[in-house]
Amino acid sequence: MADQAEFLYPRSRYYGQVKPENLVFNANLQEFAQQVSYICNLETSGKLAPDEAYKKIQALWKQLKRSKKQLGIGDESFQGEE
Repeated sequence: MADQAEFLYPRSRYYGQVKPENLVFNANLQEFAQQVSYICNLETSGKLAPDEAYKKIQALWKQLKRSKKQLGIGDESFQGEE
């Protein structure tokens, strides 16, 4: 069953600066990309209406933005801490 999960939800290795918030955001970003890919494929095959696909992707984008804000990714206050 683990092989099936790896196949359906592949994860790439993270090469950036290793911080907990960066790792969590990277996982969220990869999940976003995977879900957008599925939605695009469903829309392309005619199994999902274009408006519905747009709404689903928009909701995923808002969720990713909220995650970024909660984790403090890109905040000016964190840029001096390297």
